[in-house]
Amino acid sequence: MTAPHSPSDDAGPGAADHARPTAATSLPATDRIGLRHRVDKSLAWFLADRRAWMAGVDSALAPVADAIEGFVLRGGKRLRPAFGYWGFRGAGGHDSDQVVTALAALELVQASALIHDDLIDRSDTRRGEPAVHRRFAVSHRAQGWAGDADGFGESAAVLLGDLCLVWSDELLHAGGLDPAAISRARPVFDEMRTEVTIGQYLDVLTQATGDTSVERAGKVARLKSAKYTVERPLLLGAALADAPAPVAAAYSGYGLPLGEAFQLRDDLLGVFGDPALTGKPAGDDLREGKRTYLVAAAFESATESGRGDLLRLLGSPELDAAGIERLREVIVGSGAAERTERRITVLLESALSAIEAAPIEGEARTALIDLAHAATTRTD
Repeated sequence: MTAPHSPSDDAGPGAADHARPTAATSLPATDRIGLRHRVDKSLAWFLADRRAWMAGVDSALAPVADAIEGFVLRGGKRLRPAFGYWGFRGAGGHDSDQVVTALAALELVQASALIHDDLIDRSDTRRGEPAVHRRFAVSHRAQGWAGDADGFGESAAVLLGDLCLVWSDELLHAGGLDPAAISRARPVFDEMRTEVTIGQYLDVLTQATGDTSVERAGKVARLKSAKYTVERPLLLGAALADAPAPVAAAYSGYGLPLGEAFQLRDDLLGVFGDPALTGKPAGDDLREGKRTYLVAAAFESATESGRGDLLRLLGSPELDAAGIERLREVIVGSGAAERTERRITVLLESALSAIEAAPIEGEARTALIDLAHAATTRTD
């Protein structure tokens, strides 16, 4: 497998853009240098190669290639490769297609996590399309195959999620980076994938036990999303560049609070977001019974009647529009939504202070400041 060739339009970084994004803007540090396009090209190249390999094994694997290509290449902000790239550049690394390809592996980790997460939550949609387990259940029914269609879809989602995780390893190594750089990055990559997996388990456990504490919600958010969205990609880029310890420490000081703020914004969108933008049904997190910081804060501060409604309605698969609206009223009335917004502001300020003081190159600092604002003011 050979690394993809870089066409002439994939230019290196240009002048820094100091404008601060609004909630409606895309991620400027990604778009400014064409990074999203370059990540997408690396993913498309790799997945086409894997499709060809599977075609040589059995033609029945074509729907697997279709599903993974559609899931990985359709939508997505490419946030994790963006943080990894600017972590690399801030540590003195030089732009190359090889490093972009290696960091594109983060999107396959993300795909694995989302496919499994949708199955665990029994979600119907992702990015406005049927979730993978639903897609394969529909195919089973359409073909008139034997057995349980939903069971087939669930089995397919487990296996496709696992396949994306296996392929993340392959892509990390496929770009042609110096093996010494890959060796430095492996411990970060491995720990990140372990953290997101145990974070997912703790999320499932929290829903099963009904733990409504803010402390547990915070731990789940840090492991399942915050660390692997921002801190670990930054540290992965730093390791690829052989960054000194002070740079890595600064990245953790920036990445941990920003990752948590990113997740808190996600929690708010999961309850109050516009389905046309989020690609998920309105109030889906409430229907799934997620014990987020937002929900934990509502349990702490709601009236007795409000807590009763939270206990009765949260996590009900039959939760209708009226029930969702009632839960939103409880969350807003308890002050939990406002408390979550304040926490996002505090965490963002902490992250910005850390990166302003970080011993990194100016262009990377500007990009990471822009990314911090965009990640915490997004609407999708």
